[in-house]
Amino acid sequence: MPKIQYRIYVIELSKRVFTENAKFRAANPQFNGVLECLYVGMTSKTPKERFIQHKTGYKNKKGYKISSNIVQKYGSYLRPSLYNHIDPIDTREEALKLEETLALELRRKRYAVWYN
Repeated sequence: MPKIQYRIYVIELSKRVFTENAKFRAANPQFNGVLECLYVGMTSKTPKERFIQHKTGYKNKKGYKISSNIVQKYGSYLRPSLYNHIDPIDTREEALKLEETLALELRRKRYAVWYN
């Protein structure tokens, strides 16, 4: 059985998310409106497959929705230039840490960022 590897990905969101979503706005007080709004995630699929799941409101086999409402409503496209330098990760725990690290790094650069 092949070993599961996790990938970090970044999706550009419509800037409407900043004006329409109070939680997103509250999470990004550093945002100055110049750069983009982004979603950072991690997946065991390809980033493209995961983006499609978000946009279609994907539910897992148990019927739980595992797609982000923010990406479903505001997701525009993948931003590979912001994540292609990150190698696949072997454990879910490491991937979750790296997801948060990248999200906070992008916030420091003045992007508005949502992550789980």
